Amino acid sequence: MVDLVLLRENPEKVISLLHLKDPSFPARELLKKDEELRMIRVQVDDLRQQKNQLAKQAQQGVTQEIREHSITIGKKLRELEASLELAQTAFDQLYLSCPNIPFETIAQGGKEANRVVKQEGSKPAFQFVPKNHVELGTALGWFDFDAAATIVGSNFVLYKQDGVKLIYALAMFMLKHNQEHGFSLILPPYMVNEQSLTVASNFPKFKDQVYATADDPYFLIPTAEVSLTNLYRNHIFETNDLPKRLTSWTSCFRREAGSYGAAERGLIRIHQFEKVEIYSFTKPEDSAAELDKIVACAEGLLKKLGLHYRISLLAGQDCSFPSAQTFDIEVWIPSQGYYEVSSCSNCTDFQARRGMIRYRDEVTHKTKLVHTLNGSSLALPRLMVALMETYQQPDGTIQIPEVLKQYGVW
Repeated sequence: MVDLVLLRENPEKVISLLHLKDPSFPARELLKKDEELRMIRVQVDDLRQQKNQLAKQAQQGVTQEIREHSITIGKKLRELEASLELAQTAFDQLYLSCPNIPFETIAQGGKEANRVVKQEGSKPAFQFVPKNHVELGTALGWFDFDAAATIVGSNFVLYKQDGVKLIYALAMFMLKHNQEHGFSLILPPYMVNEQSLTVASNFPKFKDQVYATADDPYFLIPTAEVSLTNLYRNHIFETNDLPKRLTSWTSCFRREAGSYGAAERGLIRIHQFEKVEIYSFTKPEDSAAELDKIVACAEGLLKKLGLHYRISLLAGQDCSFPSAQTFDIEVWIPSQGYYEVSSCSNCTDFQARRGMIRYRDEVTHKTKLVHTLNGSSLALPRLMVALMETYQQPDGTIQIPEVLKQYGVW
């Protein structure tokens, strides 16, 4: 959630920044609903105070005047409390749909305004006609989309043989790398409650993209970011506990209804996929440097694997809903072009405000909201595609990078 104090004190600036993220968001309506809600709340508080004063007077004896006044106030109070409840519901619905305030340096526009800030490595040059990952994996027996469709439905995958080995080797490789960068291992539940998704900013805006259970109030995680954000919900860190850095390898589940295109077949976009996440809680003044660390940690994996990639600073409308600034790391896939394998974001105090995640200032001893940051490190299926297509051999086999062989599956 955005800081309402900032919106009230400097509405024109904040509204202008919000429209960098979402030009259609009714920011002025949010400001109006906030004012209306505060006015009703003042009136309700005033009537409650009058009611309490009458109750004290009645202790000395109930008069007709006190009785009539009490009835009048009680009626007004019930009406206003009903109005307050409706106003609060309307405000909360809009407030929770408000995106984070982006940094002023973020470019205006969508994908077309993203700016490439770094490129690393070279695109592979083949002396033969290369195959795509679907052709390679099918011939090698690494995965089976038809079997997955029989078991569950379309846009799922069943890994087999060396395909399974590669997934596990990549996960272990990533976790070890992230530990070396100071991120502690976490294995969270794969299911969360509604409050967890609200704190992480997935609800209410993206509720239709999450898988829900039929008979229990639980949801499958769309990313480990949800679990890691809520690990410290309603928590107060001591200053020397920060930064707190976590990494997690989980399956992720996304409905993504209607988002599949003809080019996004195979492992490019599936409903269930493996991903290693990195996550940080920091003091506000440290979050900019922490985002650089997260980007460096994620891209370090691609360097070790010898893959060509680029890093882009996203424009406002391409940044994620809770993000104030995002860098995307896109790996080169010979048959597809550049594809995102990591999105690294500084969410400032947006999620922390929803989850009341704070730290105690060592000077003033007052509590302040932390900043939260996250990054994919990395999304395994797309990385697997890049590896397969980049390191394919003329005979259709895959040359596994040496850095992965130490994990004992080859």
